[in-house]
Amino acid sequence: MSKIMITGAAGFLGSHLTKELLGQGHQVVGVDNLVTGRMSNLSECMNHPGFRFIEFDVSNKAIIDVEGVQEVDEIYHLASPASPKLYQASSIETIYVNTIGTQNMLELARRYNAKVLYASTSEAYGDPEVHPQPEEYRGNVNTWGPRACYDEAKRLGEVFCYEYHRLYQVRTKVVRLFNTYSAGLRNDDGRVISNFVTQALMGDDITVYGDGSQTRSFCYVDDTIRALMRMMELDAATGQIINIGNPNEHSVLDVALLVKQLTNTTSAITFHELPEDDPKVRRPVIDRAADILGWHPDISLEEGLRRTIHSYQEKLALI
Repeated sequence: MSKIMITGAAGFLGSHLTKELLGQGHQVVGVDNLVTGRMSNLSECMNHPGFRFIEFDVSNKAIIDVEGVQEVDEIYHLASPASPKLYQASSIETIYVNTIGTQNMLELARRYNAKVLYASTSEAYGDPEVHPQPEEYRGNVNTWGPRACYDEAKRLGEVFCYEYHRLYQVRTKVVRLFNTYSAGLRNDDGRVISNFVTQALMGDDITVYGDGSQTRSFCYVDDTIRALMRMMELDAATGQIINIGNPNEHSVLDVALLVKQLTNTTSAITFHELPEDDPKVRRPVIDRAADILGWHPDISLEEGLRRTIHSYQEKLALI
């Protein structure tokens, strides 16, 4: 079995991935500075004999020499705030972790001949003028706005991966993640589904930004984790950028109405000003994921929402 390092291990995706890899018998080193990650996400892992947690900022170059990260076989670089609310609140840290932090992980991989999977984002496409978005599309991005700290830092992280693969033959793999969700998202995360489900269950107004006609593609976390592991496993994914997301597109208003229906809530839907640079459409072309990884998502939005709502209901009952 492999020794695997996960940055952002206490976050949403990182904690899900940690549990899955431990369940398969791997040794996992989880690293997180806990700016947005929560130790409660890893509570069931802390006493696992195959797990080691290191509280550290991977933007600090000293991470390369921290005890416990030596001789890693694989690195999943997932560390970064991912919701606009959280990355805008930690904008400089977001830039650092996706640029300097990415270079540090690539240097670590270079030292130990490890594979690196870098979690980039569909935000690399900005407010796209090509729809749906294939990996070849270069995007329509704004470098001078509130989302740039995330969008542009992720794009530069991709460049680091390209250069380390080109110059040093580091086995880099870049995944552009589209909206991923489940009950593991923080209730205060600020993203569409966590907002809608929490508001509906609390009986609060369901807040839709703009007129709700903007679209998103929502991938349930189990499907996303399966794709990440498959991508790390396959040599054919080395040196590739691959979209991972559900190609079924939904308007934000339709999602709000579906949440309202599934929760049987009396919450009203209210409309608010659209945030600056908010993308109008978002849907992945996943042909490359299908061809290289043999991957496609299995869980529908309705099924994923039912699972998410049930879990949020259990959490709220404990408060």
